Amino acid sequence: MFDGNKLWKERAGQRMKDMSRYLKYIFNGHLVIVLLFLIGTAAFYYQEWLKTLDTGFPSEWIMAVVFGFILTLSPVYNFLKEPDKIFLIPVEEKLRGYFFRSAIVSGVIQAYVILLLLAIFMPLLAKTGDVGFGMFLPILAILLAAKAWNIAAEWKASFLGENTKLPIERIVRFFVNTAFAYLLFSWDGWLFLLPVAGLMLAYLGYFVSASRQRGLKWETLIAGEEKRMNAFYRLANMFTDVPAIKESVKRRRWLDFLLARIKYSQENAQLYLLSRTYLRSGDYLGLSVRLTVIGILGIWFITYGPAQIFLALLFLYLTGFQLMPLASHYQNNFLVELYPFPKTILTSAFQHLLGLVLGVQTAFFVIALFVSGNYFVGLAAAVSGAVFTYAFVRFYSARRLKK
Repeated sequence: MFDGNKLWKERAGQRMKDMSRYLKYIFNGHLVIVLLFLIGTAAFYYQEWLKTLDTGFPSEWIMAVVFGFILTLSPVYNFLKEPDKIFLIPVEEKLRGYFFRSAIVSGVIQAYVILLLLAIFMPLLAKTGDVGFGMFLPILAILLAAKAWNIAAEWKASFLGENTKLPIERIVRFFVNTAFAYLLFSWDGWLFLLPVAGLMLAYLGYFVSASRQRGLKWETLIAGEEKRMNAFYRLANMFTDVPAIKESVKRRRWLDFLLARIKYSQENAQLYLLSRTYLRSGDYLGLSVRLTVIGILGIWFITYGPAQIFLALLFLYLTGFQLMPLASHYQNNFLVELYPFPKTILTSAFQHLLGLVLGVQTAFFVIALFVSGNYFVGLAAAVSGAVFTYAFVRFYSARRLKK
């Protein structure tokens, strides 16, 4: 006899086992040290920045937008797999407990994120708003209730099939959540929370009513679960090989002009292949852009010269370290063996591309320093970045590639 609770325990246990296997590689020793440094530095400057603010700062609006987004993003981690759309359809009615447990676990995980964000933003709200630290727990309780509402609305909306592929429902919830959060963080707006809460309940009631007599949209649920897990696998693939990863490719035709600069020759075949892979496959380009933007913002807000240089070098290291899997991107693809180039040029081609990426990132960091008026620090960062890039590419990456 089918037991949905037993199936959920097996699926959840296997998922935790798979994730813990890769998390030990992600949170290795040196990355933990880097994260501790970043957290400590951010906490120090955050505290110093709070001292410069007054009651006119729009903290309520900033927090409303942030929490509006976090509340709206409320997936249900269902642990479904591709064969389930065939083998579990006959027992769909017996899966209520299975999905209820999934919703509870999803709520607990997302509640932890809300707790951390509220702990970060609460000093800002207490400094510039009319809400003190004594309201932390009541605000947290209300936010958790709003998160439960969002998870329920997200789940019921998934029964409507094609509507889940459109952003309309989530856009509506984002504006409702943002308005609700603003009233919550604004002391004068608490009286209006009840009408907004009533609107939220009516909104949920509509989806509950519309989803009746409708079956699960198995392909949509499985595709969403695979997308979330593939995002985690891409992150883990930056630290170790992940056989389960499913690569995504984007054409990005607008970047073809960069590839046109590579001379057409047999010696450059490997460089062309890696460059196109960097621009189109996986998340290599997005990773570089995100780390560059975060590094620029950190350099912009930190005013201490040596700390700016150190931060620039830190983000160069993070970018280079997390691009290392690109060198082994095609190690299991037998078609690459047909390419007319010797394997010995792989190292030189990858190092050439890696040096180019880190060089461009260094240039952006230097430009950010020049724009902020720190010309001497900018020149020092340019020299330090060039030396670091050469050492990283010439020595560190070569040693990693040999392994």
